[in-house]
Amino acid sequence: MTLTLTDLPADLQDEVARTRDLVSRLHAELPRWELVVWTAGNVSQRIRCADAIGQDLFVIKPSGVSYDDLAPEKMVVCTLDGVKIDDGTPATLQPSSDTAAHAYVYRNMDHIGGVVHTHSTYATAWAARGEAIPCVLTMMGDEFGGEIPVGPFALIGDDSIGQGIVETLKDSRSRAVLMQNHGPFTIGKDARDAVKAAVMCEEVARTIHIARQLGEVIPIPQDKIDSLFDRYQNVYGQPTPAG
Repeated sequence: MTLTLTDLPADLQDEVARTRDLVSRLHAELPRWELVVWTAGNVSQRIRCADAIGQDLFVIKPSGVSYDDLAPEKMVVCTLDGVKIDDGTPATLQPSSDTAAHAYVYRNMDHIGGVVHTHSTYATAWAARGEAIPCVLTMMGDEFGGEIPVGPFALIGDDSIGQGIVETLKDSRSRAVLMQNHGPFTIGKDARDAVKAAVMCEEVARTIHIARQLGEVIPIPQDKIDSLFDRYQNVYGQPTPAG
């Protein structure tokens, strides 16, 4: 039996609507930060609803649709098997070609709530060389807790890319992976967090590329990276209000 949007409880239907709106707006951040061209790239966010319907869902960009034409009602709702539910969009509006990769990440990394894929120029250039981005900036220690690793070459269309992402990041503090000959994927607690990681990944990829044109870069000792990461993750920013 195909799951339909109207099968969901009213509160979940409201959550789907909010998530579609959020994911639609976050897609605008990708061209804004020059992370994509034409229709490339995608953002998704998990909707945690297994207790209500037996499985989580996620919302993702439709395939091959221009960023200028995106809208909340065009965002596609899928199960964690990557299957589009009857969500009110036309049957011809199919989810992103990277849906299987996003779905695999969500199935195998329960703590992850958002996934982003871009073809940003500098990060993709590192991926084309199959070279990890070394941790030579305090910003990288803060944000990624070390180098940005390279994942294996994989073709689009099945779980291969998702498997590569999970295998590469499962024991890493990095929220970004450079899939070889393809480009960066980022993960986060939610879609906004994953978009931030995508922006930061491109920033450090560009800066370190430029630095290497000038000479050797200076590695940061691991104990200093650990200290940077701990401070940024646990102290930096505004305190959470009590209560």
